[in-house]
Amino acid sequence: MDPNEQPPAPAPATAPPAATPDAPDQETMEQIRQRRMAKLGGARTSPASSSAPSPTSAATGTPAPAIPGPSKTGLDVASRAVPLESRPKINASPAQQSPATGSPSISRKRPASHVDTASATLPRKQAPMKEEPIDDYTDRILTTVFRATVDSSRDTDAMGNKLAFLPNLSQELADEGAPLKLSVDRLEETIMEAATAFPRDKPLFDYLLPSWKRVMRAIKVLKRPAPQKEEILKEAKRLCFSNCIFALTMPELFSREPNPNHDSLVPYLLREVEHESGLCMDFITEAVARFEEDDSIAPIFTKAMVDISAKLSGLSMNDDYKRYVNALLTYSMFPPLLNALAQHPCFQMAQSAAGIEKNTLLGPFFRISPLQPEVTTVYFGDPRSMDKGHVQTSQSALQMSLTAHQTDLRTIINAFIRASPTARNRVLDWLAYIMNANHKRRAIQVDHKEVSSDGFMVNVTVILDCLCEPFMDSDFSKVGRIDVNYFRRNPRVDIKDETKLNADQAQSDAFYATQLDGESNFITEVFFLTLAAHHYGSEAANARMKSLDKDIKYYENGLRMMEAERPKLAHRPDQIRVLDETVKRHVAVLERAMALKFAIEGVLLDQKMQSRSLQFMRYVTVWLLRVASQSEYTPGKSLRLPLPADQPDAYRCLPEYALQDIVDNFKFVYRYIPSIIISAVGDEMIALSLTFLESSDYVKNPYLKSSLISLLFHGTWPTYHLKKGVLGDLMTSTKFANDYLLHAVMKFYIECESTGASTQFYDKFNIRYEIFQVIKCVWSNDHYKRQLVQSSKPFFVRFVNLLMNDATYVLDEGLGKFPKIHELQTKLRDHTISQQDRDKLEEELRTAEGQASSFMQLANETVGMMKLFTSTLSEAFTMPEVVQRLAGMLNYNLEILTGPKSKTLKVDNAEKYFFNPKTLLPEIVDIYLNLASSPVFIEAVANDGRSYKPATMSATAYILRSKHLKDSHELDAWAVLCKKFEITKAELDREDLDYGDAPPEFEDELMGILMKDPVILPSKHVLDRGTITQHLLSDPTDPYTRQPMTIDDVVPDDELRQRIVKWKEEKRAEGLVRDAMDTTE
Repeated sequence: MDPNEQPPAPAPATAPPAATPDAPDQETMEQIRQRRMAKLGGARTSPASSSAPSPTSAATGTPAPAIPGPSKTGLDVASRAVPLESRPKINASPAQQSPATGSPSISRKRPASHVDTASATLPRKQAPMKEEPIDDYTDRILTTVFRATVDSSRDTDAMGNKLAFLPNLSQELADEGAPLKLSVDRLEETIMEAATAFPRDKPLFDYLLPSWKRVMRAIKVLKRPAPQKEEILKEAKRLCFSNCIFALTMPELFSREPNPNHDSLVPYLLREVEHESGLCMDFITEAVARFEEDDSIAPIFTKAMVDISAKLSGLSMNDDYKRYVNALLTYSMFPPLLNALAQHPCFQMAQSAAGIEKNTLLGPFFRISPLQPEVTTVYFGDPRSMDKGHVQTSQSALQMSLTAHQTDLRTIINAFIRASPTARNRVLDWLAYIMNANHKRRAIQVDHKEVSSDGFMVNVTVILDCLCEPFMDSDFSKVGRIDVNYFRRNPRVDIKDETKLNADQAQSDAFYATQLDGESNFITEVFFLTLAAHHYGSEAANARMKSLDKDIKYYENGLRMMEAERPKLAHRPDQIRVLDETVKRHVAVLERAMALKFAIEGVLLDQKMQSRSLQFMRYVTVWLLRVASQSEYTPGKSLRLPLPADQPDAYRCLPEYALQDIVDNFKFVYRYIPSIIISAVGDEMIALSLTFLESSDYVKNPYLKSSLISLLFHGTWPTYHLKKGVLGDLMTSTKFANDYLLHAVMKFYIECESTGASTQFYDKFNIRYEIFQVIKCVWSNDHYKRQLVQSSKPFFVRFVNLLMNDATYVLDEGLGKFPKIHELQTKLRDHTISQQDRDKLEEELRTAEGQASSFMQLANETVGMMKLFTSTLSEAFTMPEVVQRLAGMLNYNLEILTGPKSKTLKVDNAEKYFFNPKTLLPEIVDIYLNLASSPVFIEAVANDGRSYKPATMSATAYILRSKHLKDSHELDAWAVLCKKFEITKAELDREDLDYGDAPPEFEDELMGILMKDPVILPSKHVLDRGTITQHLLSDPTDPYTRQPMTIDDVVPDDELRQRIVKWKEEKRAEGLVRDAMDTTE
């Protein structure tokens, strides 16, 4: 019969123990024990069959005599002096959710190694046997749990485990005439003597924790309700746990000196919870349940985690860091533990940016990253010899490790956030402190010793992205909860020193000086923290990756130069050794830079990370448009452009990175991992770009405005099955794009002429190149062609003027480099030149080739745009303000391509420089043909005295025909046009003869031509209207005084115009008479 099923038997009465001498230093020990009395001595209910107190103790209340030796405690005496039924009991919560503690229910399977105690506690059911008396059960179970005995004849328990003999307690029982058995009444003495006798070179917790686990297993294996046995085990559990706490907080109670290495939970927390020596969930649950009644427990656990954090701060991902993270994951299951941690001073101490990740409680956990220098060299050993496939394999492994770690960090932070309002606020304060201390990460020159590491900041960014996920729904239903007045409500994030979107420092300070009442909601707090984290975290890491690219090229070039010097030192062994050492140092620096670059690239190319980031940036985009437009915009709803002239102060004073990070993030994804953007982007990206290009006065930074063009341009790159890229089809077909795209990009084409930057002259060409690509992408939609025809004449004329300026410059610069390249290539074919001269020539050639390539790409696109626009709106190109310059530019470049100078354009591998005369020449001819119906254009071409030559036109026709560059219809049209040029040229020559002696006051002061429509400038000078109009297209100032002016400021000089007309009529009449006389003769 199973002993657990037997009815309890009466327990024999125990005699009072015999008097024994006091323990050494009894007075001191008594004081210590009395301080712990109230916490340990809770009431417990004695089983009905437990040993009754001795008559002396029960009747008189006289305490029993002390047990000799250090095992005797005043606490023992007090416990026995009070009847068991009358003592208040310390409540131990079960391992399930408690309303008071919030501790989660922990359900775990028992490892096989735990079955031993169960077997020992519950003997296998056999044939009917005598019922086991309760005092025998008590002795057996307590012996098994505490591995101790008062019977000197027993060495082991039923399972063969060695037992510790307790001589003092055994003697007491013998003196009392009581059976040599362990009982609940003497359990405190049992634990005290057994613990005191435990070897001093081992932590006492090594004895008490396994005892706790054994008693917990014994409780769990009770098959049927057995109240008496349960009471026995619960009392054993209560006393065992209390002594566990005493062992950590008051080792003196067990005659031990304090020992930091022993009096700590750290080693037990660092083991798995299933480990025999690890801190199990039952123990932690019990500890949390006792927090309120015992204020010494929480500090034990808090200090242990602080110590774990400190140990982790010296480790990297190469080390055994996982068990430290697991320890905090275990804590995350118990909100009271997290609340205690959040209130510890170490949670957020005043630290430098670099010190946050080592000296705050959570910092070391976020510091673990594959971007730690010692880790990068493991993933990318010998990076100089690694091929692309090997690098990608290592990056994939790196991503897997980092993703697993970030998942743990997410669990931990979510637990803190949900633990309590206090813990949540402490976490938000810590995250904000990180942002505010790391502003220097976005400096032009970053000292990485003064800021937090890239790995730490990327982890913070990813976790904040995860915190945003719950409110980032696909229909943007919660975007309205993001409060634009966050920075006026005692914000955690400091933006005082940040550049604002469209306000200077004084305007920003004045706006934010007026604070608003109330607090920001959690969504708002996390939103702005995440926005800052992207700026100082992932985007700063991206900037460092670009910087490393430059550094690597610099180091590689330095090594090449060193190796080039080696032959010169062949007979100088001392200098060779110095060179070898220098090369070795440079190689080490280069390899570290390459390993870090590959690692950052691997981290930033993680698709899950970037998908979350893109989703967040979509939310920022929609929110920013709502703020700027003062509307309820969401994708699918319309925006009216331009934006209101009165800009909201809340928008103007936002940090510039609110817009910059959107653009940089999307550009990065477009370039490196476009696969994730196909399903992640809606029309909000087009809305963002066109809104701030059309209302460009809403953005102060010209580079930021130009980056919006780059965003559209990158969206046109072919991606997988999308020939027009991710945004191309949307820009071609959506109504919002149809309404605003063409005007917005053409408007910025004009604005980028003057950005205020020192590099504005060259910057504009790159911007305009991207604009051309966007226009070409959408030109298949005839709506844009109709829109161009309907566009404002002054606006388009200004655009055309700048287009011609660009075409003139880039063609001249691009084609002008080929004679130099031709000359250098010819010289380099001479094998007799010295190596030094050859190196110099090769350097010159590389420079010329780079310039030629850049300018020819721009030239090809500019000529292409002119071809498109002249076919659609030829009238704009034949207006007096631009037609003469257009004709001169076309004639000049046609002569370069087909005239005698064309021989100097022949270079090796011309395609390398994007120079293809067979494409460029037909496009220039197309521009001529597009404008062939305009008499004004024909006159302008023929009137170009510098470059127009009938021979050039004939040479062009020959090349077009012989190279089959045009069909017969186009060749015929070209021949007809050339004939018109010749006829018009003859007529103009006759006019020059007639008007060659014009009075000086009839001639334009700047151009020296006969004026047709003279006007008076504000400076009182007189110019032809066409001359001043053309000047104002490029420079809106009076050419004489440099004062601002417009064409509306000029006054027509009608009197002078009439005199010119009359004079011309007189001259024309004289010419007719002269011609008649010549004919008569």
